[in-house]
Amino acid sequence: MLHVERTRRLAAGETLTQIMADLAHRFGVATRLLPMTDAPVATLLDTNAGQLEFQHYFVRLRTLPEVQRLHYAGAAQARPSEHLLTLLRSRALEAIILCPSNPYLSIDPILAVPGIRAALRAAAVPIVAVSPLVGGRAVKGPTAKIIQELGIETSSLAIARHYAGLIDGLLVDESDASAALTGSVAEEFSKLGIVVGTARTLMRTLDDRQRLAEVALDFARRLRPAESRTAPKSLVGGA
Repeated sequence: MLHVERTRRLAAGETLTQIMADLAHRFGVATRLLPMTDAPVATLLDTNAGQLEFQHYFVRLRTLPEVQRLHYAGAAQARPSEHLLTLLRSRALEAIILCPSNPYLSIDPILAVPGIRAALRAAAVPIVAVSPLVGGRAVKGPTAKIIQELGIETSSLAIARHYAGLIDGLLVDESDASAALTGSVAEEFSKLGIVVGTARTLMRTLDDRQRLAEVALDFARRLRPAESRTAPKSLVGGA
């Protein structure tokens, strides 16, 4: 019922930033949660069943339609949250972690808001993404299905290419390590300027989540943010 309460409060004039801060406080969430924007942005999917809002695709149709294209209605007119931009400029910021969410459904809507990608690139801290793939497959949600339907290879290298120019490192699952750290694929990572780290990224318990967060932060601390994130790096190593 949270989405109903959120809709009610938005209609009453509160901002999404205010609502999230209040809900986090009420649920005892100590971490500061910030939306990408206070403007409305909707993920829309062009499919063989017509254009669908994400919730209709994901819940009502159970991800069955074939995805042909994704776009983010309202993103071009949105402005980044000032609280988010202030945080990205903070000297207390140590690293930026892109969690192992679906790059196309969860991360791209954030990056589609004008100014956010530039603010991330300008942050003087390492940026690390955690691959959502384990053994070349997505363990949750329609990530692999969407990647295949869009004609993209289901691999850590494809994830790296998607984030090229933005991230300094990619943390991949141990089961994908040999494919990412050897031969021509390793050379491709180096050309992209992305360092590869490895870890057990599958999270089944709270301890797993905490362990992976610590590994990701440690990996980020051992990277120096590139002066230009488009410049190649020669280092490819494990975490």
